[in-house]
Amino acid sequence: MTLVAARESHFEPRPRPAPSGRGLSEATAPPRAPAPTSVPLLQVSGVSLEYRTPERVVRATHRIDLDVYAADRFVLLGPSGCGKSTLLKAIAGFHQPVEGEIRVGGEVVRGPGPDRIVVFQEFDQLPPWKTVAQNVAFPLRAAGLLGRREAEARARHYIDKVGLTRFADSYPHQLSGGMKQRVAIARALATQPKVLLMDEPFAALDALTRRKMQEELLALWDEVRFTLLFVTHSIEEALVVGNRVALLSPHPGRVRSEVNAHDFTLSDIGSRDFQAAVQRLHGRLFEAGPEPDASPVP
Repeated sequence: MTLVAARESHFEPRPRPAPSGRGLSEATAPPRAPAPTSVPLLQVSGVSLEYRTPERVVRATHRIDLDVYAADRFVLLGPSGCGKSTLLKAIAGFHQPVEGEIRVGGEVVRGPGPDRIVVFQEFDQLPPWKTVAQNVAFPLRAAGLLGRREAEARARHYIDKVGLTRFADSYPHQLSGGMKQRVAIARALATQPKVLLMDEPFAALDALTRRKMQEELLALWDEVRFTLLFVTHSIEEALVVGNRVALLSPHPGRVRSEVNAHDFTLSDIGSRDFQAAVQRLHGRLFEAGPEPDASPVP
């Protein structure tokens, strides 16, 4: 197994080479996604984000640069409070940058849109008075994308994809937490967005259910090949879910480096190479180094 560093930010000294033998190795060029085009689908260019507290305005991210290609499984990895969820919300169109810009398909993001759908961490994302099929079909009809029959047919298609065919006519209160998340994923994929945004969607699940959901997400991606932007603070999850991982520094978030993790799978957890990669990424996430001036704004 190999983990290849793809890009180092301008304010960080290049890391030491990996030890000889199997393990991590460095590269100078960014990895390419398994996509038919070399043009990024999602471009984040010099994006700084801020939010206001009762006392001050705080900078959440500082001059983030990212390129995400079609069919990438791109992970934002960083400690709590580094601005990764804020960045995902900005890509979704819910938060405007104070600096830089975000483009999807070459168009500047100026607000929410059906080309970017978010799956949140909370289980209770589903209107409780609607069945599973109605929940998945609702955004298709509300956005005027499909008529009633077409929306129901597509909803049931994606419900089948996430393995919930038998529960299509059940209500959310009849489902487990993991099943509710599968419904949320089916609902998101049914709109056929350009980018699926997932904000720590498995963080509240128990360990066994979380692993099962990771397996199901990867199996679904292998079949559908959607473009995924996934937020997590778990290094292990980042390595198995992502084919590319951006490491964000502690608050305010900056891209410390980008790594290629496509060689790792769930079956590698516990292996020597996998644990060595986990330890190395942990060290890189928290290592000290010169940072740009990104002080909170008074």
